[in-house]
Amino acid sequence: MTTVEIVHWNPRRRVSRFLPRRIARPVNNFGDLVGPWVVGELLRRRGIAVDSARRPARLVAVGSILHLAADGDVVWGAGINGKVLSLAPGVARLDVRAVRGPRTREFLAGLGHDVPDVYGDPGALVGALWTAPVARDGRDLTVVPNLNDVDRFPAHPAMVHPRTDLMSIVAAIAASRLVVGSSLHAIVIAESFGVPARLVRSVAEPAFKYDDYYGGTGRPTYRPATTVEEAVELGGEPPAVLDPRLLEAFPADLWTAPGHGGA
Repeated sequence: MTTVEIVHWNPRRRVSRFLPRRIARPVNNFGDLVGPWVVGELLRRRGIAVDSARRPARLVAVGSILHLAADGDVVWGAGINGKVLSLAPGVARLDVRAVRGPRTREFLAGLGHDVPDVYGDPGALVGALWTAPVARDGRDLTVVPNLNDVDRFPAHPAMVHPRTDLMSIVAAIAASRLVVGSSLHAIVIAESFGVPARLVRSVAEPAFKYDDYYGGTGRPTYRPATTVEEAVELGGEPPAVLDPRLLEAFPADLWTAPGHGGA
């Protein structure tokens, strides 16, 4: 079967050091599962079968995962990881439709890649694609740390672990009056629903991806808080400005449109 692989980060990790190494399970960090969900939902809404790929391809969509890209991959809204400021060896050509923000564009352009000035994290489309009921104002506050901050983030009664089921965490974010934390995708998804959000500076993550996202949504002078309490006091950042070309840049051409024969 010809398929388009939706590249995303979800390695298997050992369940316990007291159990055999073969007993492992996926990390399932919710932010890294957003890409396949958004792509699948966009295909469903357009009546495009996920198994109708025109050719074998890889789509790098959502997240700081461009270091996972291979030569010839299609890029839609992904970004550079501030901890891995490089591409994999042998990546000479990328078909870039959109990138998360201007910092990623500048980085790729510096390597000679042709990168359009189309910015945005496709997680910003979640609010428009979500069809489940939302209990508006069901939560005063939701706190979501970055996966690498969990052990160092102060415990809070409103905290949601980033390995919570994707649909559950999206529902919790959508029902909140305010979302804060160091999880970039908690911020992105909150803003997609029009929920005010404030970044709490990460202990473990470089500023690169946050600068990239806020710069790509018209807020290069964003102000991260240093604590949850400060974030609550500050309230949400000004609303994101979403580039409508992000949705227009979705690479639907990788699949066969309804009513058309195979390529």
